[in-house]
Amino acid sequence: MNRARVVVLAIAVVAGGAAAYLASGSNSALPPAAQVVQMETTDVLVARSDIGLGQQITADDLQWQTWPATTASSSFIRRSDRADAASQLAGSIARSPMLTGEPIRETKLVKSNGSGFMAAILPSGMRAVSTEISPETGAGGFILPNDRVDVILSRRMKNPDGAGADIFNSAAILSDVRVLAIDQTVEEKGGQKVVVGKTATLELKPRQTEALAQARQSGTLSLALRSLVDARPGAKSAKDDEADKVVTIYRGTNRDTISCSPSCN
Repeated sequence: MNRARVVVLAIAVVAGGAAAYLASGSNSALPPAAQVVQMETTDVLVARSDIGLGQQITADDLQWQTWPATTASSSFIRRSDRADAASQLAGSIARSPMLTGEPIRETKLVKSNGSGFMAAILPSGMRAVSTEISPETGAGGFILPNDRVDVILSRRMKNPDGAGADIFNSAAILSDVRVLAIDQTVEEKGGQKVVVGKTATLELKPRQTEALAQARQSGTLSLALRSLVDARPGAKSAKDDEADKVVTIYRGTNRDTISCSPSCN
C-alpha cells in the first residue's frame, strides 16, 4: 500500500476518535435543568356569592379560596389561623356589600348579638331619623333602602290679606339624603321591586335632623326619589339645585310660582 495513503488513513482515524471524545465530553458538561420554584399559597375566606347590605350571613355564603401568600393581606381571614371561621361568622350582618370572590374582612361585618345594626352602618357624625310616609308621599312605594331622596315640605297657611283662599306652598328642605330603611327593611330581598311602608329612616347630619323635626310639625312631608345618575361622579350635585327651587302659591284660582332662596322653608 502506498505510504501516503496509510498516513492519510491514520490521520482520519485519529481525527474521528478525537471528535467522538470531544462530543461525549460536551454532553457531560451541560448544566442541570433549573428547578421550578413552587409559589407559596394560603387559603383565604371569600364570599361564595354577592352579599348585600344588611344581609345576614350563613356558612353557605362563604368558602375558602387559594391565594398567593404574598398577596394575601393581613386583614384577610386565613384557614391556617381560623379553620372554623365560616361557622364563627354565621349570623353576622354585612354592613357593606361584598362581591363574589371578595375576601371577607371582619370590619365589614356586624355581630348579630352586638351593637344595633343601624348604629353600626351609620357613618361617623351621621344620624338616623325616621319620618312617616304613605304611598302618596313615598313615591308610590318605589323608594328602596339605599336610594337617595329629597324631602319636600308642603304646608297650608292663612291668606295674609284675610280674604280669599288659603295659601299652599312647597319647598325642598333636604336634598340628596340616603334612605337607610323602609319600615324595618334594610335591603332588597327576594327580587322585590316595591316596598310600601309607613316609615322611612333617613341618614342625616345633626342640623338636618333639627330641620326635619321642625318641618314635621309644620306640614306634610313627601319624599322625592332621585335618579341613580345623580350619584355618579361629575353629575349635578344637590347644591346645584338650590338656585332652582320654586314655591307654588295658589290664590283662589290663580297659580303663581316664585323663586325660592336656599334658606326658603
